[in-house]
Amino acid sequence: MTGGVRHARPVRQAFTATPSRDFVHLRRDPASGIEAVTARFLGHAYDMHHHDEWLVGVTHEGIQDFYCRGARRQSTAGRVILIEPGERHDGQAVREPGFRYSMLYLPQAWLRDRMGGSDARIGFRRTLAEDRGFGGAIHRACRAVFGAASPLVTDAALDALAGPLRRHLGAAEPKPPPDGDPAVAERAMDFIRAHAATAFGLDALARAAGAADRFQLARAFRRRFGTSPHACLIEIRLAQARALLRAGMPPAEAASAAGFSDQSHLGRRFRRAYGLTPAVYRSGRTNVPDAAAVLG
Repeated sequence: MTGGVRHARPVRQAFTATPSRDFVHLRRDPASGIEAVTARFLGHAYDMHHHDEWLVGVTHEGIQDFYCRGARRQSTAGRVILIEPGERHDGQAVREPGFRYSMLYLPQAWLRDRMGGSDARIGFRRTLAEDRGFGGAIHRACRAVFGAASPLVTDAALDALAGPLRRHLGAAEPKPPPDGDPAVAERAMDFIRAHAATAFGLDALARAAGAADRFQLARAFRRRFGTSPHACLIEIRLAQARALLRAGMPPAEAASAAGFSDQSHLGRRFRRAYGLTPAVYRSGRTNVPDAAAVLG
């Protein structure tokens, strides 16, 4: 949220804060155009302004005071903020130690597509909502956009917003397309195995597998393999990294060759899967069996 004309009627005076303790971090997902923001403010946050996007956010700490729809509102930890395109709002903290929040800026075209191709006669029924599940989904989507480690993770996290958005927008649930040929899941798995070291998203995977869309692919894949495409991708990358480590390749090189973003990314996944670090495994001090799990 950025500046405009400052609103002149706050309910209470915001306290003076040290500017250096405020922060705003923003990252844009290039595939969807969605912007993720995480921020902390200890006093005045932003003047009156509006956005062209749909805004969904969650307050993590403190009291987030803002004016919208003719009244001042206060969001506390766990509450969800819902603001439509063109709705004017400001923001401030009203007591120490300020507030911290995450926000997603959803382009109108993206939301229209998720609502079945039309955004007519829909709108947020309220500006603040008690919806812990939606708040968690917003937070996970923000983390995925900021992490940018895998397009599959980001796509799945953003897709998880569609259901809660429909509820709060009063939109009807779309009729799901048929799941189609079970071979869709097999073709997707073949693509994942062949391209495990590269970055690709759910739309590219759906096209390669011949699915109607990414949602049909996700359903078919889970029914066939019991998990998500991203989980299988990580499993395949770990198996490849283990083979490279056994051959004596240094962990940093093995991480890159297997498709992990860096050595620390491989290390986190490796410890979660096998209970030891890549370096320890490479040295041979392990009882972990060498046979990789076979998917199928």
